[in-house]
Amino acid sequence: MATVLSVSGSPSATSRTARLLRLLDDRLRAQGHEVVPLDVRTLPAEALLHADFAHPAIVEATQLFERAEGVVIGTPVYKAAYSGALKALLDLLPQYALAGKTVLPLATGGTTAHVLAIDYALRPVLNSMGPAHITPGWFTLDKDITAADDGTLTVAPASAEALAQVTDQFSLALGGRPALLAAAG
Repeated sequence: MATVLSVSGSPSATSRTARLLRLLDDRLRAQGHEVVPLDVRTLPAEALLHADFAHPAIVEATQLFERAEGVVIGTPVYKAAYSGALKALLDLLPQYALAGKTVLPLATGGTTAHVLAIDYALRPVLNSMGPAHITPGWFTLDKDITAADDGTLTVAPASAEALAQVTDQFSLALGGRPALLAAAG
């Protein structure tokens, strides 16, 4: 199956966005994909802030993008746009870092007023990086994501179903099988 890079653009160590991505990563693994997580917040701030293209962490992140056949981009929405941390990383990648890749954009936020951030803020930037295909994305309200003290994550049923659908569409675009078919096969 495909190698998928799962990128969390959240600057927070206790991010619902990152936890939600790790939940979707498990679904993709169950469908046979190799998933490599990348939390932008773990990249050195000085490399991002000073646009240090040669910094070993940026070189390594660039190589992860090169190796991936599919990329999941998850971000919290701040002021109707994707996170600054994600913006900093995307700015340091080569112009066509997504060339030939299938991309799944995801966002989380506190209000439905930010639903269009995927289509009007994130998708144009991703599209400019040359992907072969950007699958339908999904916006999940923060109130639909509950993280327990033990690290487990609960997603409201309607959001969980929608996330499963967009994840399965992404998997199919990569040549994978949806979870239900994988379980039956």
